[in-house]
Amino acid sequence: MRALTKVLAVTAVAGLALTGCGRSDSGSTGDSTSGSGSGSAAASGFAKDAVIGISLPQKTSENWVLAEKLFNDGLTSAGFKGDVQFANGGVSEQQNQIQAMVTKGAKVIVVGAIDGSQLGTQLKAAKESGATIIAYDRLLTNTADVDYYIAYDNFKVGQLQGQALLDGMMAKKPNGPYNIELFAGSPDDNNAKVFFDGAMDVLKPKIADGTLKVVSGQTDFNQAVTQGWKAENAQKRMDTLLAASYPGDTALDGVLSPNDTLARAIITSVKAAGKPIPVVTGQDSEVESVKSIMAGEQYSTINKDTRTLVADTIKMVEALQKGEKPNVNDEKSYNNGVKVVPANLLAPVIVTKANAAEAYANDPTLSPLTK
Repeated sequence: MRALTKVLAVTAVAGLALTGCGRSDSGSTGDSTSGSGSGSAAASGFAKDAVIGISLPQKTSENWVLAEKLFNDGLTSAGFKGDVQFANGGVSEQQNQIQAMVTKGAKVIVVGAIDGSQLGTQLKAAKESGATIIAYDRLLTNTADVDYYIAYDNFKVGQLQGQALLDGMMAKKPNGPYNIELFAGSPDDNNAKVFFDGAMDVLKPKIADGTLKVVSGQTDFNQAVTQGWKAENAQKRMDTLLAASYPGDTALDGVLSPNDTLARAIITSVKAAGKPIPVVTGQDSEVESVKSIMAGEQYSTINKDTRTLVADTIKMVEALQKGEKPNVNDEKSYNNGVKVVPANLLAPVIVTKANAAEAYANDPTLSPLTK
């Protein structure tokens, strides 16, 4: 069931991109395991001082900014020439950056995509040049030209968020029913649908049995999306929901938020409306949200330690440099619409005020906030 959910999530997003951008169908097979030139760098290895391209999306969260420094420092320490770029200008800028990395002779290109369905031409060129492609944090979709995927288990992230929402509301009010609203991430980010599906895996049965009521009636992913993961878009939608569906003393018990930036925007909206702060979930362990959790406002976040994710990505690069196969632990679940991409999945951790000190004990930035 879980693997099917991931396949459907990828297929749905890829289909949306095809419709919106007029891209031609790539001819999905669903079980291919290699693309053009796949594995060439892994099979033969390459020089230890090779160029390694890191193409990251916009700086929409603290974790992306931290990843830049970690990749720069880690690749240099490992002896590589790191080429770390952000595509703050959008998809076209990311396309150009990947093409430039190909021109520079990058042996591995790690891609944290803005829109994983719109890089097919550049990824094909990269594979034809002999580079290995690693999808970082976000799956690259609708292409055979991706070799590996590394991320935290994003379906599990959604499940943890859904369970945290239930647990938080029950702690405040043991008996339901509970009025809730649902938020999702940006529709051009494949992870957004996976997060949402994971959460709904937990929440749908409770909606069906009447324990939860989505007062606005907006239960579909496309109704819940937040374009660009922008805080202002989430705050505006929350303003609208409160005005339309929560007049007077109508209680709002909980809000499913897919990340910390949107969680804080939702809380800002609720405060402005003069409503009590509901249980609000999050993700990414951003500094301001950890402070909010410790202050008793935001209820939860997800710890996906970027230091570990970057370090494990660099380990994959080092294995490829030696001509070895990188570590993967899931070779069945991540169908990108054209092939099943071998994945290395890390385990996410739910964090509330109750376990924050333990969860961040080894984090030099976040640990002091929990004292």
